[in-house]
Amino acid sequence: MNYFWASIKRNALWLFALLIIDMFSALLLWLSDVQAFQTLSILILSWSLVFFIAVLTYINLKDKKKQRLFQIFISNPDVVNEEKLLQVISQQEGEQIRLLDSVLRDNKLKLSSLSEELLDYEEYVESWVHEAKTPLALFTMILDNRADELPSELQVKLDYVCNQLQEDIAQMLYYARLKSSTKDYRLEELDLQALLKDVLTDYELLLEEKHFVIKNEVKEERVFTDRRGLQFMLGQIISNVIKYSTDSPMIIISTQHTVRDIILSITDNGSGVKSYDLPYIFQKGFTGDSTSNRNKATGMGLYLTKKMADDLNLRLDVESEYNRFFKISIFFPVS
Repeated sequence: MNYFWASIKRNALWLFALLIIDMFSALLLWLSDVQAFQTLSILILSWSLVFFIAVLTYINLKDKKKQRLFQIFISNPDVVNEEKLLQVISQQEGEQIRLLDSVLRDNKLKLSSLSEELLDYEEYVESWVHEAKTPLALFTMILDNRADELPSELQVKLDYVCNQLQEDIAQMLYYARLKSSTKDYRLEELDLQALLKDVLTDYELLLEEKHFVIKNEVKEERVFTDRRGLQFMLGQIISNVIKYSTDSPMIIISTQHTVRDIILSITDNGSGVKSYDLPYIFQKGFTGDSTSNRNKATGMGLYLTKKMADDLNLRLDVESEYNRFFKISIFFPVS
């Protein structure tokens, strides 16, 4: 009905012209002193309106068919759809459609080429990451097996280098995966306590070097998500905690239940984030102020954490007070 009234508005000029002709015809009848003037005038007016509505209905049906074929052509601009559309439009419109078809086909070829290049890039990144993991694993194994032969200070430094390389490689891999058109997530029920223990073990030497006090209040807790994705998120969070720690550092890990969510919270007493920076911490490349503990930050850790959370349908929330604490919470939907 709205479309019909819109059509009347578009063709209002023709309706007005038709009514003027009817009025002129009625005037001629009146001047001719025809006895049936009133009856004939009503009949002429009625017929004009019926004729106008019939023509308008025909035009609307033709326009709808044209729109339908145009939408099909836009979604799939092949030769068959182009010919179907050309049959219901004027010659002038046909020239414009042929020009549009040429542009769409060129863009389709370019898009196909870019998709192939992107796929090649993704495959190269994944291949490079897996190749880089081999010498890194060897480096880690040597550190573990020769720990007694190395001075403790050197061991900590080498372990820091190893962890930093692992983190950079993980960021590169997950950045490529997050931008990929295909995902390989495996959603399953996970033991949150065991998974947290694995992540903390990866950063154990660095946490000990910084003299962190860890209060892990998570008991038996099961969540439904992707293991590798969650491990990556937790690793980025713990890495941030270590980077921005201050004197007498502490981490408190806890869970909370609501009707809709299981909430995992990780709180530290580090440098925190200034209130005016807090809304932007998940933005790509954002590092906040330029204080000494942030001047080497890349701003990618929390950005990738947020992107991974979005992919896994998990919600993140942050609270902070500058130079007092930073708290990040992950919300797992209750199935």
